[in-house]
Amino acid sequence: MSNCRLSVCRTDLFRAKIPFQTSHFRYQRRQSHLRTVRDPTNRIRYRHVVFKLFGVLVVAGTSAGLVHRYGLSNVSLAALHAEAPEIIQEPSKSSKRRRAAVSKEENRDLISSQHLQVKKSWENPGVYAWGCNTGRVVAPDSADAVIKTPRRISFFDDVLLRDLKLDKGFGAAITEKGDLIQWGADHDTSSVTPRPTLKGKDLVQLAISQDRIIALSSKGVVYSVPVSHADQRDGPKTLEPTWLPFWSSRSRISYRKLQPSNLAWGEKVSDISAGLEHVVLRTSNGRLFTCAAANDAFPSKGQMGVPGLTWTTRPEGSYDQPHEVSTLRGFDIKKIAAGDYHSLAVDSEGRAFAFGDNSCGQLGFDYNPEAVTIDAPSLLPIQKLYAGTNLSPKVTNVAAGGVNSFFTIDATRVAAQGGEESDKVGLGRVTADTFSCGQGIWGALGNGRWTHIQGTPTKIKALSGLFEYDEEKSVVIPIRLARLSVGATHASAIMDNVTHVGASEQSSENDTNWGADVLWWGGNEQYQLGTGKRNNTSNPTYIPPLDVDADKEKGRREEHRFQITPRKTVKLNRRKVSIEQRIECGRYTSAVYSGT
Repeated sequence: MSNCRLSVCRTDLFRAKIPFQTSHFRYQRRQSHLRTVRDPTNRIRYRHVVFKLFGVLVVAGTSAGLVHRYGLSNVSLAALHAEAPEIIQEPSKSSKRRRAAVSKEENRDLISSQHLQVKKSWENPGVYAWGCNTGRVVAPDSADAVIKTPRRISFFDDVLLRDLKLDKGFGAAITEKGDLIQWGADHDTSSVTPRPTLKGKDLVQLAISQDRIIALSSKGVVYSVPVSHADQRDGPKTLEPTWLPFWSSRSRISYRKLQPSNLAWGEKVSDISAGLEHVVLRTSNGRLFTCAAANDAFPSKGQMGVPGLTWTTRPEGSYDQPHEVSTLRGFDIKKIAAGDYHSLAVDSEGRAFAFGDNSCGQLGFDYNPEAVTIDAPSLLPIQKLYAGTNLSPKVTNVAAGGVNSFFTIDATRVAAQGGEESDKVGLGRVTADTFSCGQGIWGALGNGRWTHIQGTPTKIKALSGLFEYDEEKSVVIPIRLARLSVGATHASAIMDNVTHVGASEQSSENDTNWGADVLWWGGNEQYQLGTGKRNNTSNPTYIPPLDVDADKEKGRREEHRFQITPRKTVKLNRRKVSIEQRIECGRYTSAVYSGT
């Protein structure tokens, strides 16, 4: 009996106890299979249960067939019996036997690719990147135009980062100490090696426009830094305070500050997101501001959220001064996202707002040739997506990139008016769904279709309606998305599935670590999906482990999937650090980095 069949049987046994989960165990089957095959004791126990059930069904089915076909009504079922099943060893794909382990840790490495991936991410933190390399971003030491599979950037070996953003022409990262690092041909053609530029600001978050880097500090100060090294060197320098009282000096590089006006006491900018020409700022009080973020272009497609705002109608002052989105004043904004020329926001009540360019339906509204842009925040009719169901939806997060938008929704089952008693089963149960809209010609919608324009949000079935059984809490839980990263034409989703990173010397030799599942889809014209192939994909798919050679060293020939390591406190260079892996889908590029 194959592992796949064993996994299904385990799930079917569980379904008998929880009848309302009959259609949402696609993901649980995969997780059950992984957890079962890790422990040979569990494998034999469940296989024994399966064989017992199989034997009973065969006896009953055979007896009934004899009675019906041959009229053997006098044959007693008690006279029939099934022989004890023989435990059949599954044929190995390789004739070469796996070498014997000499320790618990080596045994875990041998039996689980996921455990080995987690272990390597702790022992060798760094940055893996792939995709377009015309700007020497994903592989600074290579002249190859594309990097087809994940490759380490040696400069970041054993380096932890707070944030990372990639464009095909430049890269930017924040070090563990909060300094900005830049590299790539658009930064400096004479040297592609990453180097620090803005230092001593305690930066925590990055966003990039077409030619500027927007950086947020821990104190809520927003810095706008030109990508070009020449602009940083020759541009106007800002006066900065020094450690001496009443004494200031010029900054080392040119930058601008984006400081919203009329902030309340203690209010500061706490989140940023940028398109090609604009940046969206969210404050700690839930207010929304937008400002220009490009050197040579002023936002003109409504993405600022200020009706009538153009280059000619802008107020006096700097061209990139922040403007409050007054339409959303009074709404407690919790999440923001920006695509190339559009913006998204979600408030504390789970309502989603969109404004800007809608030429591909990326705002969630049907395309209207007479009104291609919407310059004021508009409420998305999310309720219509669940019309005719007993589900009450709330948007929990948004993500955007290029001309695509994504919405994660928690839909809670509620009682229907005049419903029957059977309708009350499962009240309060939450289903986590993911929707997308915009351009799907490259597969970026993730719904299995190649739609040119998708205005009404469409459900991504591979990321929706998923549940799993939490063995520690003994409860069925919905599988949400931990994070969505969206590039120009592709995207990646990190699943918030149950993970395990607690294997130790005290636990069993078969107790292995495993991380969160990661899926990729969309355009692959620059090999940015990491599959090693160039074909686009419209369905979320897995990619191989980042370090395939490590798997081969353990004698594994079958393919495994990449899983990302969740946060864990580990020892690195004789010090304890809290570390996790993160994903960045840039403009025709992708990366996985060790974040702190």
